[in-house]
Amino acid sequence: MSLVEKYALLPEEIDRRSIEVVEASLPQLDGLTAEERYVICRIVRAEGDPEIAKAVGFSPGAVERGIAAIKAKADVITDVRMVEVGISKALLSKCGITTRCQIDTPNTAERAKSEGTTRSVAAIRELAPHLNGAIAVVGNAPTALLALLDLITEGLASPALVIGMPVGFIACPESKAELAKVDVPYISIWEKRGGSSAAAATVNALLGLALQEVSL
Repeated sequence: MSLVEKYALLPEEIDRRSIEVVEASLPQLDGLTAEERYVICRIVRAEGDPEIAKAVGFSPGAVERGIAAIKAKADVITDVRMVEVGISKALLSKCGITTRCQIDTPNTAERAKSEGTTRSVAAIRELAPHLNGAIAVVGNAPTALLALLDLITEGLASPALVIGMPVGFIACPESKAELAKVDVPYISIWEKRGGSSAAAATVNALLGLALQEVSL
């Protein structure tokens, strides 16, 4: 018997069994809606770490706001391509959703140079005209989340939901603490943890919930 024959399963079976394993391994989490718990399950599956569930935070009604935005065919704005490519193209197509990312465009490079800032900051600023009503997803650079929060605070952007999950040691916990202070619906992973896979998994969870393709 080959290793594929011994261990490999079809995608649907892998997904079903994975969620069952994740559910069984989750730490005690009180006060969550079924939808919030499902989002956490998808993050845990993406990260392979049940303990990360304790660090996931939601503003009140954030999941519902995200689902409503998807049903309204809002854009999904990402800080980096790694987040963008991790979002299910099949689910995006079913929902009629477009993704946008500017991290590697010439305009962003020129803006970063002229403003003396990072490409992550410049990319978010480039996307400002598309942020109103959108789902803004930050899964890499804390500076991208800070730039996004500046735009919101200055009244230059009003996303329907912020998925704020940058990862790192410098300004990362601070960026998420600032997110919690801003009047915007959010889903985050507190402190230093996060990353592109967790951010993309969160979007995929919301897409599945919007399509009612998941069992809660």
